[in-house]
Amino acid sequence: MSTDSPFNGPYGNETEAIVIPPKFEKKERSVSNIWMRSFTSLALYLILGYYIFPSYTMLLLVTAIVVIHEMGHFIAMKAYRYNELGIFFIPLLGAYVSGSKREVSQKQSAVILLAGPVPGIILGIAFIIFDRSHPNQFLFNDYNLPYDHVGLLFIFLNLINLLPIYPLDGGQLLNRVFLDEESWIGKAFVILSALFLCWVAWKFSFWPLLIFPVMLLLRLRTDKQFDTTEKRIEEEGINIDVPYESLPDQDYWKIRNILIATHPAFRDVQPSPPYEYNVKEEKIMTTIQSLLHRHLIQDVSIAGKLLILLIWVLAFASPWLIAMDLSFFDRFSR
Repeated sequence: MSTDSPFNGPYGNETEAIVIPPKFEKKERSVSNIWMRSFTSLALYLILGYYIFPSYTMLLLVTAIVVIHEMGHFIAMKAYRYNELGIFFIPLLGAYVSGSKREVSQKQSAVILLAGPVPGIILGIAFIIFDRSHPNQFLFNDYNLPYDHVGLLFIFLNLINLLPIYPLDGGQLLNRVFLDEESWIGKAFVILSALFLCWVAWKFSFWPLLIFPVMLLLRLRTDKQFDTTEKRIEEEGINIDVPYESLPDQDYWKIRNILIATHPAFRDVQPSPPYEYNVKEEKIMTTIQSLLHRHLIQDVSIAGKLLILLIWVLAFASPWLIAMDLSFFDRFSR
């Protein structure tokens, strides 16, 4: 007596079934590890800044402004349930908040991007108003820094971040809400921003600034590679409009093979079968997660865009609206 079986060959010989292992899952980074990286980057920021700033008092003040700015982003991202949040400092250049989320809305993005500079500008205005009602008082007596100059520094540094230049907050806001960041217009805007930053670095001989245009151009190159990979995936009929948790195991290995064939960083990885994890598996998994479509919910109405534009204009008009004394910067221009 015999029965049909997927393990029987055409001549009745048993063959081993191919077992596809589950897709790679990395261990979640602990909160302590993320914050350890944050504090390490802050320490490096302070050490290098000690040799750059005219005094440690000014260094601490600028660092406090940067921390308050980034905490605004952090709190907003936390409220919108971003994962693996951390604040990381870049010596001489500032800081950024890192986090991940699959579905991102324009409205949430606008709140997150404005949550950094707007509170800093409001706090700066509050310092100036306090100084006018309490003249001849200093925040740091050893540096003779009056409260209106502290307020001006708050406003100035946060207004820089609102400039419509990518990757500043203003540039991201413009690209995310007012432009289609996936279109050629959005990509052209990123290229123009990179060229402008190169010009600023050359004009003021501030070469560390070149880090940003290099990163932007590398990102555009990666996006182009991803477009090629996505076309191959779509040709295979694989659905990538799903979160990573819902991606079938067999689709993971199929995408992995396509990624190995199209991405230069994985050319040395053995395609499957055999179904074996590689030492680069975590990087492969992260890249596959990036390939899975990230939804941008277009939920900002015309009225909403006008409101954002109004906030933007008022922020840049704030120094003149409260008649600020700009002579503070003469101390640094001599």
